[in-house]
Amino acid sequence: MSENSLAELRGGSTEQVSGATVIAQALKAQDVKYMFGVIGIPVTEIALAAQQVGIRFVGMRNEQAACYAASAVGYLTNRPGVCLVVSGPGLMHALGGMANASVNCWPLIVIAGSAERGQETMGAFQEFPQVEACRLYSKFSVRPSSIAAIPSIVEKAVRSSIYGRPGVCYIDIPADFVTLEVNADSIKYVECCLPPPVSMAETSAVHVAASVIRNAKQPLLVIGKGAAYACAEEGLRQLVEQCKLPFLATPMGKGVIPDNHPNCVGAARSRALQFADVIVLFGARLNWMLHFGVPPRYQPDVKFIQVDICAEELGNNVKPAVILLGDITAVTKQLLEHFDKTPWEFPPKSSWWRALRAKMKSNEAAVKELASQNSVPMNYYTVFHHVQEQLPKDCIVVSEGANTMDIGRTMLQNYFPRHRLDAGTFGTMGVGLGFAIAAAMVAKDRHPGQRVICVEGDSAFGFSGMEVETICRHNLPIVILVVNNNGVYLGTDKDSWKEILKMGDASFVAPPGCLLPNSHYEQIMSAFGGKGYFVQTPEELQKSLRQSLEDKTNPSLINIMIQPQASRKPQDFHWLTHSNM
Repeated sequence: MSENSLAELRGGSTEQVSGATVIAQALKAQDVKYMFGVIGIPVTEIALAAQQVGIRFVGMRNEQAACYAASAVGYLTNRPGVCLVVSGPGLMHALGGMANASVNCWPLIVIAGSAERGQETMGAFQEFPQVEACRLYSKFSVRPSSIAAIPSIVEKAVRSSIYGRPGVCYIDIPADFVTLEVNADSIKYVECCLPPPVSMAETSAVHVAASVIRNAKQPLLVIGKGAAYACAEEGLRQLVEQCKLPFLATPMGKGVIPDNHPNCVGAARSRALQFADVIVLFGARLNWMLHFGVPPRYQPDVKFIQVDICAEELGNNVKPAVILLGDITAVTKQLLEHFDKTPWEFPPKSSWWRALRAKMKSNEAAVKELASQNSVPMNYYTVFHHVQEQLPKDCIVVSEGANTMDIGRTMLQNYFPRHRLDAGTFGTMGVGLGFAIAAAMVAKDRHPGQRVICVEGDSAFGFSGMEVETICRHNLPIVILVVNNNGVYLGTDKDSWKEILKMGDASFVAPPGCLLPNSHYEQIMSAFGGKGYFVQTPEELQKSLRQSLEDKTNPSLINIMIQPQASRKPQDFHWLTHSNM
């Protein structure tokens, strides 16, 4: 008697289900909505199965970009995206995205095919110790023992990625599992995991923190991307306005409270950090981005109040005056409740506010002077001045590059939380187009018509430029701005490049940071059916950007030529390290 007949006699189902389908159904059960990847043996069937159950699949041109996109979905939605890649080299290419998500503390699920179970240690196709390799980059790295185990493993991966400090989880799928069929009744899907538990700070610590803030002569709030991920915008804005406190944001903390809020002192960032006597960190870490919290960027006796969900982060580099361990939204509410009971506000006409406003006015005047220059080629400040004039207030800004990102951060305003994505804590170049694709996919579902503006340095664009094809294939109306100075940090003009080549072979004589002058990156967009613009003057920039924003159905790329030697205005401090160049 056949197995099917036996199953029928026992009252069981004869329906068979493949491993690929089980994976897709398990992801769907955990409310996963987006998958990005590069398909091939043995994972193609997983992508097809995901589409069949209603998960969006976006085929990318490179695994790194796919992983960046999936991680950005996690940040934007609080639910991990999935990066699907093939075994061996495919997974190795994705490790950069895993590391970036891990350092940024973003939820991400990576699924990769691997060698068949019966071929392990035999030199199988693309065989590699993948589970072991991924442990360095993930909170949870596992190879299911059976197809029946997949639903519970997927649930644990999703849950682990969003509980506590968010991060990366890796699931290794043997090639033979993908097409292997098992009885459908043998698969027990797991209910969607509960939202992350909300923890609160100790009440006594909240009272101490409030007392330290009350006694501050020069207080400052620093809002990090942890606050953005925690959706703490409502409480933080109320705290700032109720207590009349100055604040500034880290790059991806921008927009949690609008950049144009009267209490934002981002234009006096260095001065505010250097002379504050009490600094409250909301989801911001004292790493390189905040200069480790040590002199000369800070006062030797500055008091830090750290608000973070991760206990291990508290006390890194500087011993805090107060630690508030808990969910940022919940802890902010605790502080508000304290100040509701015993109202207090920082004097708006204090000497601290006067000093901050004076420095802001000075810095803004210097920027305005640079932005008003009409020389051709343009400088960074002129470019961003004209871009800011036209950007929709609710657009998502993606940015990467060196000066392009740093100057753009100060000039391109964010008015809403989670509306800026950039190189982040890991300082990763190459994230831009993957992030932009993710943002556009999420916007399509949640806010149709919302624009995504991807601002790239010419060097940064080169890391993932072929994803322009992905953008055009999915008809995502992303506007890409390539701020082109013909190089990394500094470039050279066309005539100087010709003279350099007369001196000998480029590999011996060309400055290491130089790129080919006047490269027509806009033609990459045109090649795939989008709109490409090559601009050299403010008027051309204004016109091309206006046309790009008016076209709500097609992607565009504006290649903006600037001075090859353009740079930032003089800074009070070197941004990171000294250079002999």
